[in-house]
Amino acid sequence: MLKGIPRILSPELVKVLMEMGHGDEIVISDGNFPASTCGQRVIRADGHGCPELLDAILSLFPLDPYGDEVPVSLMEVVPGDPVKTPIWDEYARIVKKHKSDFKDFNFIERFKFYERAKKSFAVIATGEGALYANILIRKGVVVD
Repeated sequence: MLKGIPRILSPELVKVLMEMGHGDEIVISDGNFPASTCGQRVIRADGHGCPELLDAILSLFPLDPYGDEVPVSLMEVVPGDPVKTPIWDEYARIVKKHKSDFKDFNFIERFKFYERAKKSFAVIATGEGALYANILIRKGVVVD
Protein backbone atom coordinates (compact mmCIF):
# COMPACT_ATOMS: atom_id res chain seq x y z
CA MET A 1 0.00 0.00 0.00
CA LEU A 2 1.23 3.51 -0.79
CA LYS A 3 0.03 6.98 0.08
CA GLY A 4 -1.59 8.92 -2.74
CA ILE A 5 -2.39 5.90 -4.92
CA PRO A 6 -6.15 5.30 -5.26
CA ARG A 7 -6.95 1.91 -3.72
CA ILE A 8 -8.97 0.85 -6.76
CA LEU A 9 -5.72 0.63 -8.75
CA SER A 10 -4.05 -2.76 -8.44
CA PRO A 11 -0.24 -3.05 -8.22
CA GLU A 12 -0.27 -4.54 -11.74
CA LEU A 13 -2.24 -1.58 -13.11
CA VAL A 14 -0.01 1.00 -11.38
CA LYS A 15 3.04 -0.73 -12.92
CA VAL A 16 1.47 -0.59 -16.38
CA LEU A 17 0.55 3.10 -15.96
CA MET A 18 4.14 3.86 -14.95
CA GLU A 19 5.53 1.96 -17.94
CA MET A 20 3.38 3.92 -20.39
CA GLY A 21 5.05 6.77 -22.21
CA HIS A 22 3.79 10.00 -23.72
CA GLY A 23 1.28 9.23 -26.45
CA ASP A 24 0.61 5.66 -25.33
CA GLU A 25 -3.07 4.70 -25.12
CA ILE A 26 -4.96 2.52 -22.68
CA VAL A 27 -8.49 1.15 -22.95
CA ILE A 28 -10.86 0.87 -20.00
CA SER A 29 -13.36 -1.69 -21.22
CA ASP A 30 -16.83 -2.72 -20.17
CA GLY A 31 -17.73 -6.29 -19.27
CA ASN A 32 -18.76 -7.18 -22.83
CA PHE A 33 -15.57 -6.00 -24.53
CA PRO A 34 -13.36 -8.73 -26.11
CA ALA A 35 -10.40 -7.75 -23.91
CA SER A 36 -8.42 -10.96 -24.34
CA THR A 37 -8.88 -10.82 -28.11
CA CYS A 38 -7.92 -7.15 -28.42
CA GLY A 39 -5.41 -6.57 -25.64
CA GLN A 40 -1.64 -6.93 -25.94
CA ARG A 41 -1.70 -6.73 -22.15
CA VAL A 42 -4.91 -7.33 -20.24
CA ILE A 43 -5.32 -6.14 -16.67
CA ARG A 44 -8.32 -7.64 -14.89
CA ALA A 45 -10.40 -5.24 -12.81
CA ASP A 46 -13.46 -7.41 -12.30
CA GLY A 47 -15.91 -6.01 -9.80
CA HIS A 48 -15.00 -2.42 -10.67
CA GLY A 49 -16.74 0.04 -12.96
CA CYS A 50 -15.21 2.13 -15.72
CA PRO A 51 -15.98 5.56 -14.19
CA GLU A 52 -14.17 4.83 -10.92
CA LEU A 53 -11.12 3.54 -12.76
CA LEU A 54 -11.11 6.47 -15.18
CA ASP A 55 -11.16 8.92 -12.26
CA ALA A 56 -8.37 7.10 -10.43
CA ILE A 57 -6.16 6.85 -13.54
CA LEU A 58 -6.63 10.51 -14.45
CA SER A 59 -5.53 11.44 -10.92
CA LEU A 60 -2.13 9.95 -11.80
CA PHE A 61 -1.41 11.15 -15.32
CA PRO A 62 -2.40 13.99 -17.66
CA LEU A 63 -4.10 13.55 -20.99
CA ASP A 64 -2.08 14.23 -24.12
CA PRO A 65 -2.91 17.68 -25.51
CA TYR A 66 -1.09 16.99 -28.80
CA GLY A 67 -2.13 15.11 -31.91
CA ASP A 68 -4.84 15.32 -34.50
CA GLU A 69 -7.65 14.17 -32.27
CA VAL A 70 -8.98 14.50 -28.76
CA PRO A 71 -7.09 12.32 -26.23
CA VAL A 72 -10.31 10.63 -25.06
CA SER A 73 -12.18 8.33 -27.43
CA LEU A 74 -15.39 6.35 -27.09
CA MET A 75 -16.81 3.49 -29.09
CA GLU A 76 -19.68 5.04 -31.02
CA VAL A 77 -23.11 3.47 -30.92
CA VAL A 78 -23.76 1.16 -33.86
CA PRO A 79 -26.23 2.90 -36.21
CA GLY A 80 -29.77 1.78 -35.46
CA ASP A 81 -28.96 0.55 -31.95
CA PRO A 82 -31.48 2.27 -29.62
CA VAL A 83 -29.28 1.94 -26.51
CA LYS A 84 -28.89 5.00 -24.25
CA THR A 85 -25.41 6.03 -23.05
CA PRO A 86 -25.77 8.00 -19.79
CA ILE A 87 -22.32 6.77 -18.73
CA TRP A 88 -20.86 9.14 -21.32
CA ASP A 89 -22.15 12.10 -19.28
CA GLU A 90 -20.37 10.68 -16.26
CA TYR A 91 -17.17 10.32 -18.29
CA ALA A 92 -17.43 13.94 -19.44
CA ARG A 93 -17.76 15.10 -15.83
CA ILE A 94 -14.73 13.05 -14.76
CA VAL A 95 -12.55 14.16 -17.68
CA LYS A 96 -13.52 17.81 -17.15
CA LYS A 97 -12.58 17.46 -13.45
CA HIS A 98 -9.04 16.50 -14.50
CA LYS A 99 -8.80 18.57 -17.70
CA SER A 100 -10.85 21.74 -17.34
CA ASP A 101 -10.59 22.71 -21.02
CA PHE A 102 -12.12 19.40 -22.18
CA LYS A 103 -14.74 19.96 -24.90
CA ASP A 104 -15.89 16.64 -26.35
CA PHE A 105 -14.93 13.06 -27.09
CA ASN A 106 -13.58 11.51 -30.23
CA PHE A 107 -15.99 8.80 -31.42
CA ILE A 108 -14.68 5.66 -33.12
CA GLU A 109 -16.72 3.13 -35.09
CA ARG A 110 -16.95 -0.23 -33.28
CA PHE A 111 -14.57 -2.33 -35.41
CA LYS A 112 -12.09 0.55 -35.76
CA PHE A 113 -12.18 0.85 -31.96
CA TYR A 114 -11.27 -2.85 -31.70
CA GLU A 115 -8.33 -2.31 -34.06
CA ARG A 116 -7.19 0.71 -32.07
CA ALA A 117 -7.46 -1.31 -28.85
CA LYS A 118 -5.17 -3.97 -30.36
CA LYS A 119 -2.50 -1.27 -30.73
CA SER A 120 -3.04 0.20 -27.26
CA PHE A 121 -0.55 -0.29 -24.47
CA ALA A 122 -3.06 -2.26 -22.42
CA VAL A 123 -6.73 -3.07 -21.96
CA ILE A 124 -8.27 -2.90 -18.50
CA ALA A 125 -11.10 -5.44 -18.38
CA THR A 126 -13.75 -4.28 -15.90
CA GLY A 127 -17.06 -5.65 -14.76
CA GLU A 128 -18.87 -2.55 -16.04
CA GLY A 129 -22.42 -3.38 -17.07
CA ALA A 130 -23.23 -0.22 -19.03
CA LEU A 131 -23.30 -0.69 -22.79
CA TYR A 132 -20.87 1.29 -24.96
CA ALA A 133 -18.83 2.08 -21.86
CA ASN A 134 -15.46 1.44 -23.56
CA ILE A 135 -13.13 4.40 -23.32
CA LEU A 136 -9.64 4.94 -24.71
CA ILE A 137 -7.33 7.56 -23.21
CA ARG A 138 -3.94 8.84 -24.41
CA LYS A 139 -1.28 9.63 -21.83
CA GLY A 140 0.38 13.03 -21.84
CA VAL A 141 3.68 14.28 -20.45
CA VAL A 142 4.04 14.23 -16.67
CA VAL A 143 5.85 17.43 -15.68
CA ASP A 144 5.66 17.48 -11.88
